[in-house]
Amino acid sequence: MKQPFAGGGADADDLDAVISAVLTGSRLLVAVAARSLAAAQDRVTLPQFRMLVVLSMHGETKLVTMAELLAVNSSTAMRMADRLAAAGLVTREVNPHNRRESLMRLTAGGRQLVEEVTARRREEIAAIVSRMTPEQSRALISAMNAFTEAGGESPPGPRYPLGWPDAP
Repeated sequence: MKQPFAGGGADADDLDAVISAVLTGSRLLVAVAARSLAAAQDRVTLPQFRMLVVLSMHGETKLVTMAELLAVNSSTAMRMADRLAAAGLVTREVNPHNRRESLMRLTAGGRQLVEEVTARRREEIAAIVSRMTPEQSRALISAMNAFTEAGGESPPGPRYPLGWPDAP
């Protein structure tokens, strides 16, 4: 008898099918993300854009917290923040309550960049989803919500980018 996997009574063959479907879907989503960021790639890298998106969701954030949210070390987050500050997309200031901490937030230009890239991404995803049946669309909503919840992502807000962490 096949062993169930942690998600419930499905067996290893079901798990393999789920993993294959998610990997295939992730390739499509990465391609969409890359295309949506293409116009901004002269200004930011994909990891830097992810930092901008996290800032758009969290607002003013400590550098150490940002490193945790991005799953990078503090020195990597600091270099990214320095580059984004030099590009005028974020501001970094000393925390007035703890002078050893650095706080960062989006500038108007950073917010605009996140909104522009996200709008392009939404348009491309809308074109893909419009080719699905209503039943497929409802199943996709349920599956993606379950997937993001299981992965620890915040649920989507009423509209991206400011209610998500937008995925690059």
